[in-house]
Amino acid sequence: MASRRIKLAPSILSADFSRLGEQVAEVTKAGADYIHVDVMDGHFVPNITIGAPVVASLRSWTDLPLDVHLMIEQPEAHISQFAEAGADIITVHVEAATHLHRLVEAIKDLGVRVGVSLNPATPISSLDEVLPLLDLVLVMTVNPGFGGQAFIGSMMGKIARLRKVLDDRQARVELEVDGGITASIAPKVAEAGAEVLVAGAAIFGSKQGAGKALQEMRKSLGLSG
Repeated sequence: MASRRIKLAPSILSADFSRLGEQVAEVTKAGADYIHVDVMDGHFVPNITIGAPVVASLRSWTDLPLDVHLMIEQPEAHISQFAEAGADIITVHVEAATHLHRLVEAIKDLGVRVGVSLNPATPISSLDEVLPLLDLVLVMTVNPGFGGQAFIGSMMGKIARLRKVLDDRQARVELEVDGGITASIAPKVAEAGAEVLVAGAAIFGSKQGAGKALQEMRKSLGLSG
């Protein structure tokens, strides 16, 4: 864990949308590295969240990279609007892509970083043919759709296996983990090989406030500041 820089990406899925900008500014000041934006369409996952206009509105509240996670059907029809809205990273799901290689290339052509996400039951091998093209791989440690779910314990082994694959191939790809991340689980996930930790409910749902919760998670990971 010490040899890799660990980043925290608060997920606005659990934020108070009546004061979203303020909360994003709060975690930015508290030391967040990315702002994670979960986009859900009610089809690929059983929930509906936000679209490109909200992504665009966040830019005035933070200068951090906007890490946009598309949990939607037919992502190829929407990637350009998210890039235009200011997404710095666009992550799509293996399970939602009919032509994954083409989709990854299309995102790269938009001039943004590209990520691919794996649901809990999706094997690492599904990345084999696109891994050299990626900037980020996202391992879901809950079944996507809703915030506040518990971390699936068996995913710890999957994180470690993917870490080994990336290291063996000397892939310059960030390993991101999303789902059930808390201050107590975060160090274990980092030890397994994750580099970017997405946390929603543990930060924005905390009674002590988002900024303090983020600082506590940073402390749990031994991060300074």
